[in-house]
Amino acid sequence: MTKKLLFILMLSLMFSLQSKAQNKAITPSDLLTFQVTAKKTVYKGKDALALEIPGQAIGDNTLAILKDIDFHNGIIEATISGQPLANAGETARGFIGIAFRAALDASKMEVFYLRPTNGRAEDQIRRNHSSQYISIPGFPWEKLRKETPEKYESYVDIVPAEWIKIKIVVKDDTARLYVNGASQPTLIVNDLKQGKDVRGSIGLWIGPGTLGYFTDVKVIKED
Repeated sequence: MTKKLLFILMLSLMFSLQSKAQNKAITPSDLLTFQVTAKKTVYKGKDALALEIPGQAIGDNTLAILKDIDFHNGIIEATISGQPLANAGETARGFIGIAFRAALDASKMEVFYLRPTNGRAEDQIRRNHSSQYISIPGFPWEKLRKETPEKYESYVDIVPAEWIKIKIVVKDDTARLYVNGASQPTLIVNDLKQGKDVRGSIGLWIGPGTLGYFTDVKVIKED
């Protein structure tokens, strides 16, 4: 009887979580764009959104925010691919990631992003900077790396111009980034800088000199 009850409770929880999931094909009309362009395309066999930054961007508010998402705690999944543009400078890394708890005016957000060209670099220091957490406003990567080296970035085996599956699990002031189905997180942040009570949307984020692709975006809200 106890085992049967537990099974029923587990099923109930699964159905409850599924009922809160939002998983749909995103079009440019679903987005609020900030310093980026977004267009529909097909990339490596998948319907996707392609993002670029036209011209010179100011700050890290370079993303497309989903209009109809109100997110606090839960799970975000996406398949992403980033690569440097053909005319990008030598510091371009194909920066690509996901923002969460993002204000609709892009003034506040938490971000996990990847540097795909670092994943298999011959320079070990570059490899160690393959994944990154930043927080807007106030906590760009330069500040975090200088004041707390290694705390907000980590190595992960990734390559540019290939699909990468990511999962972000958010609970109060903690967020975990998982890459390509790994059972253990690539990066853990236990002190999200904007605070544990902030709510907001989900954003598709790219950095300077990047051609980025996004598909299979799924959001499971837990509160």
